[in-house]
Amino acid sequence: MGKDFDLLSFGEILLRLSPPNNERIVRGETFQKQVGGAELNVVSGVSLLGLRTGIISQLPDNPLGTYAKNRIRFCGVSDDYLVYDGDNDARLGIYYYEDGAYPRKPSVVYDRRHASFCKISLDDLPESMYASARCFHTSGITLALSENTRNVGIEMIKRFKEKGALISFDVNFRANLWTGPEAKECIEGILPYVDVFFCSEDTAKLTFLKEGTVYDIMRSFAKEYPLSIVASTQRIVHSPKVHTFGSVIYNAKEDKFYEEEPYRNIEVVDRIGSGDAYISGALYGLLAHDFDCQMALEYGNATSSVKNTIPGDLPSCGLNEIDRIIKNHKNTGVQLEMDR
Repeated sequence: MGKDFDLLSFGEILLRLSPPNNERIVRGETFQKQVGGAELNVVSGVSLLGLRTGIISQLPDNPLGTYAKNRIRFCGVSDDYLVYDGDNDARLGIYYYEDGAYPRKPSVVYDRRHASFCKISLDDLPESMYASARCFHTSGITLALSENTRNVGIEMIKRFKEKGALISFDVNFRANLWTGPEAKECIEGILPYVDVFFCSEDTAKLTFLKEGTVYDIMRSFAKEYPLSIVASTQRIVHSPKVHTFGSVIYNAKEDKFYEEEPYRNIEVVDRIGSGDAYISGALYGLLAHDFDCQMALEYGNATSSVKNTIPGDLPSCGLNEIDRIIKNHKNTGVQLEMDR
């Protein structure tokens, strides 16, 4: 029996305000308004590649909530499971992002406490939702935001799993939201339900206290928990404007690692959302190509690398463009300077 959605995700939708042209928060006079959020970035990327996706979240029932809803629809993401907060103190979480230029690093200031999302209730969502998706995705950010979002997120994981959905989880550790030990204890409690697990090598060592090579770490996660796929991104930051990006994907059933030549000397315009873009590409590869890890690797690396070149949190590349980027990445011969 077919399901309405290839992918649903649960997470907070944020208003992003950024000073333009490398200006500073403490000095500039204007901010550019955009929408983002880890889980929204993921489903937006998968939608642009051609699969049916939706976001589960709560927005304030005011003009800012309408603005966010409109941006969600613009990315082709369903708003069927958005709920609205009509309280007088309803608010959309905000973060301020300041771009960097060597030796000054990018920086973020959060203003997201008491956002409407943190009050979301399972009672506001239909029971039929859990049987409507092939795959469900959320992240450690959602579990860390509040006790309520943690409880709701964990219960959603269990209910989607019970209805036959694949469970995708990104650790996405944020030290300003919870401590390493708190994250470790919570995430280890949900890993028995997870099928596709995203965790960087650094996070595995710092948060989960893993040792050894990235291959040792990924294999150990799969031995300890019934994970099907473990994916680890590998980013080298040469400067705020120049990165190298690649990844490793481990298929536990095959006991096989997948890798390719990384994307080198990426011209970084905006790195925010590039990790989420990786997940969108990897999940697209798995869902659209019968769990083909090679396709997941290639789409993940390509979507993340190109997201670095696009301002804002949300991706904007369709399948044809990503396919061309993958083809060019594999081409060792002469390449044209322009797509036309």
